[in-house]
Amino acid sequence: MSRIAILGAGAYGTALAISLARRGGHDLCLWAHSPTLAATLRESGENLPYLPGFTLPFDIDITDNLESAIDEMDVLLCVMPSQFLRETIARIAPKLTRDQVILSAAKGIEDISFLRMSQVVASLVDNQFAVLSGPSFAQEVASGAPSAVVIATAESSLAHSLQRDFTSPTFRIYTNDDVAGVELGGSLKNVIALAAGVVHGLNLGSNSAAALMTRGIAEITRLAVACGGRRQTLAGLAGIGDLILTCTGSLSRNRTVGVELGKGRQLPEIIAGLNGKVAEGVRSTTAALGLAKRYGVEMPITEQMHAILYENKPAKDAIRDLMSRPGRDE
Repeated sequence: MSRIAILGAGAYGTALAISLARRGGHDLCLWAHSPTLAATLRESGENLPYLPGFTLPFDIDITDNLESAIDEMDVLLCVMPSQFLRETIARIAPKLTRDQVILSAAKGIEDISFLRMSQVVASLVDNQFAVLSGPSFAQEVASGAPSAVVIATAESSLAHSLQRDFTSPTFRIYTNDDVAGVELGGSLKNVIALAAGVVHGLNLGSNSAAALMTRGIAEITRLAVACGGRRQTLAGLAGIGDLILTCTGSLSRNRTVGVELGKGRQLPEIIAGLNGKVAEGVRSTTAALGLAKRYGVEMPITEQMHAILYENKPAKDAIRDLMSRPGRDE
């Protein structure tokens, strides 16, 4: 039995808590950053703002006290938006013990520094680290629909320990030692999902969507390999698997934002309509371009998505410019 703290009570953090409770055999604590949210979870028995319709098992301890949430826990599962990971780890760093494992499910790249989440954590603490990623909508994980994801860490024994902790009849875990590839696959697919939403919002059809996703995974792979990842990782769950889900699934927040952009709505209005939920790709687009520039990697879809998001470029013009690029070998 492991003691697991789930840090972040958004939709996915709540879903993972429900999945772990369904599996059984663990002591679980779910930390909500807001006292109001923690009170709502305790009183209603479900996450009404972020994941309504799913009952929280009674044996999950719910708290808004971060220090007590991590006390004597074996695994700290970080499921907050990536922009808050540094702040959270910095807060708990003085309280951590050397044997506590940090497992990140945050899919993003840090602004300005362009660091992956593993690098953010390593800049603050020297605890063992792993990353969880792959195609898994929160609602489907919570409902018990069969899902498969990957846990990546450089330490084989840790990978298999976490695999045992998280695997259940409805949640299958694969292991991988390519932390960079898994992290970048999970982060960059959100940018391509925005673009896939734009294609849908413009009613461009299936040909365009298939081309966009295929060339999108090529972009992701180029940058991941430049950063030390392996090409084959991006052909797996953390790469093309997560890309397919996020680009085609109606539950994808990134795709939803893209659809509305394609219809001509403005970004601030779209973000306000998410009611506090986060579309990681909106922030990751800028960081992805910064990382690409650092490594000299060409990312034309990401460049056009940035122009749509931050330069008010009409979506139709962005698609036209992608299609009119000089011919090249695949």
